[in-house]
Amino acid sequence: MSEIFALDFVRAALLLSVFMAILLSFLGTHVVRRGIVFVDLALGQISMMGVAFAAYFDMDATTIAILFTLIGAFLMSLIKVSDKRLKLEAIIGIVYAVSSAVTVLLISKAAHGDADIQEVLFGSFFTVESSELWWMAGVFSILGLVQLVFRKQFTELTRKFADGDTSDIGIFDVWNFLFYVSIGLAIVLAVRSGGVIPVFSFIVVPPVAAMLITKNKKVTTLIVFVIAVLGSVLGIYFSVQFDFPAGASIVAMLGVLFVAASLVRLVRN
Repeated sequence: MSEIFALDFVRAALLLSVFMAILLSFLGTHVVRRGIVFVDLALGQISMMGVAFAAYFDMDATTIAILFTLIGAFLMSLIKVSDKRLKLEAIIGIVYAVSSAVTVLLISKAAHGDADIQEVLFGSFFTVESSELWWMAGVFSILGLVQLVFRKQFTELTRKFADGDTSDIGIFDVWNFLFYVSIGLAIVLAVRSGGVIPVFSFIVVPPVAAMLITKNKKVTTLIVFVIAVLGSVLGIYFSVQFDFPAGASIVAMLGVLFVAASLVRLVRN
């Protein structure tokens, strides 16, 4: 295993996946507790829609992707569903479906449309450049610091959404907006190299798996990090060892760890 990780492009892919694993899985604990697991898929797809839009109209991809994602995050933070027949997930699911369709329409006009769609879904871990890694490390560190400094406000807001106690939350709530912006910025950077499906998996799988094992919130957070990072390492290793696509390999390893957590829950019960 040490020989595999001695390769420069493998180390870069591993760093990328670990950066994604740590921040996205932590944000995922809030996403899962709020019951809005579609939000990361939707924001990720909005980000890629921005990239496809920029490519189609020959504009700067990063700027447009960030702009699209921030607008999407702002609009999602305003969504309030008062009709008991509807769920927030349904609205977010519609956003995901429409943005996916628009992305495919734009990419279909590209010379290598099929390959581009594959990259949108599962990323290109082994082609990430060092400048992208440093940029991601810097932004992710800032987002992580914001989550750490204001953890009480974010935790309390998540509790209210989880309990359905949102009567005192207005149409625009600063902390709710910052929460969506944090997810949006994390996703817009991660999706460019990591792909929509791995990003979704990092946000959802580790928190759900950890919650199957324990109800203690502090222990849950620790297990979330362990599962996310372990899935990254194993995914990259098996990708290189057996010539699998990196993104799909990481998702598969996270799936294996989820099954293991389910078995632990089953045995304990």
